[in-house]
Amino acid sequence: MRNVGFSDIRIFVVDDNANHSAGIKQLLELQSGYSVIGMATNGEEAIQRLASLDVDIVLMDMNMPEMDGISVIERIASKNSAVKILALTGYDDPDLIFRAMKAGARGYILKTMVTSQLLSAIEEVIAGKVFLPPALATKFFEEFHVKGVITQGPAQADPTKTALLTYLTNREKEVLQLLTEGVTYKGVADKLVISETTVKTHVNNIFQKLQVNDRTQAVLYALKYGLVEPSSNLQAVG
Repeated sequence: MRNVGFSDIRIFVVDDNANHSAGIKQLLELQSGYSVIGMATNGEEAIQRLASLDVDIVLMDMNMPEMDGISVIERIASKNSAVKILALTGYDDPDLIFRAMKAGARGYILKTMVTSQLLSAIEEVIAGKVFLPPALATKFFEEFHVKGVITQGPAQADPTKTALLTYLTNREKEVLQLLTEGVTYKGVADKLVISETTVKTHVNNIFQKLQVNDRTQAVLYALKYGLVEPSSNLQAVG
């Protein structure tokens, strides 16, 4: 597998709207050193072209004719697990997010957020993390707590996993609870009357203790193994 640095990321864009693909290509080339080495307007074309290209990340439209984005993600992931996939869509549907991530996507971003968040999303995914914008993550968590998809309650918790939670300090648990509610780092700092730098230190400690790489994984972990309860008043944040 190629040793990828942020300066030489190779990107492939799949979108049935050629104008949208061209816009993404222009955005990336103007604002970063990334290379868009190919584009496709449908799933079959993408799968065929990716078979002969050395690509680091695929930006995948979810709504395409003939073969939908979920099916394309599954096909790409089954052929090359090293390729990272970032789902692009116009829909903030929690079920679609869940299906995309289950199929093999490592991130999910709304097309309306591309201009402001695409570069960050690419860097997070390339670094091996999961990317969900806070507003989408909050909606995702809220929906699946209700359906029981994310957490089935502490009665089914894995003792090995729950043991890691005991290493968290009370303040780290407070921070994690607020992250579960979709609160931003600045919001956590305001609520706990501490600096944002201190919040980030607590968050890094949480990641290390729970053996996770990012906020999304930490929140899912805590919810799944019964450390925190989902808020009944979740608010989407941007």
